Amino acid sequence: MLRIGVDLGGTKIEVVALDGEGKELFRKRIPTPREYIATLNAIESLVNDAESTLGQKGSVGVGIPGVISPFSGLVKNANSTWINGQPLDIDLGERLGREVRVANDANCFAVSEAIDGSAAGKGVVFGVIIGTGCGAGVAINGKVHGGGNGIGGEWGHNPLPWMTKDEFNTTSCFCGNKDCIETFISGTGFVRDFKAAGGNAISGIEIAALMESGDRLAKAAFERYMDRLARSLAHVINILDPDVIVLGGGVSNIDVIYPLLPDLLPKYVLGRECRTPVVKNIYGGSSGVRGAAWLW
Repeated sequence: MLRIGVDLGGTKIEVVALDGEGKELFRKRIPTPREYIATLNAIESLVNDAESTLGQKGSVGVGIPGVISPFSGLVKNANSTWINGQPLDIDLGERLGREVRVANDANCFAVSEAIDGSAAGKGVVFGVIIGTGCGAGVAINGKVHGGGNGIGGEWGHNPLPWMTKDEFNTTSCFCGNKDCIETFISGTGFVRDFKAAGGNAISGIEIAALMESGDRLAKAAFERYMDRLARSLAHVINILDPDVIVLGGGVSNIDVIYPLLPDLLPKYVLGRECRTPVVKNIYGGSSGVRGAAWLW
């Protein structure tokens, strides 16, 4: 069975076609037109390109930086604002002549890694994308857990757990609340904290490199970051207790994170013991589009 996945991002739209074993048969990406009808046209064209090239029709899944509301049937919470309030799955389905499944891109990431990535074979997978922002998704037995409100996995918009006096009421989030996890552990939040302490860097990777070269400010910022990440993930473990946590996004490429987290998590997990694996993704930037294909 041919499975077609589409990743609708703010700057690019990517399509991939997989065979039944997950082998990639086709891939193409184009710039995202920042208008709704033009976005529909672009996705339709990409799917048609894949099918004409491969000579067969496939199922279609789409990952978006938002969700389909289970109440209105319309897109909500998307930072690609031109798709908000639109029946994206219905409109695409009418154009392509078949049902189209649409899910949050972080949920697609979790599904991709659960099916044949670094969490393959695990029942409950919590997938985290830590980049400019901080998103997460839940896959249970290889399927998206969207939840009754369609917001399953939106952990980044809970407050940072166990805040210190120095942290409380210090950040504002685009969602309208203060002190969200995203504002502290996203790559953007990591850099913000480092600069507030007097450092100068443009990415978390750069801060990690400075730390490894002996920079005192970078070392202190990284220690704060790791403690905040451990608190945030322990919060998930206390609620969901997933079989594995998979990290994606730019910050996931800081390799020193992985040997350090196992020693930090038990401090915050109930019972003071924790062996939940926290692993790096396998498919990197391709996980979202592969996960969209695996929605079927």
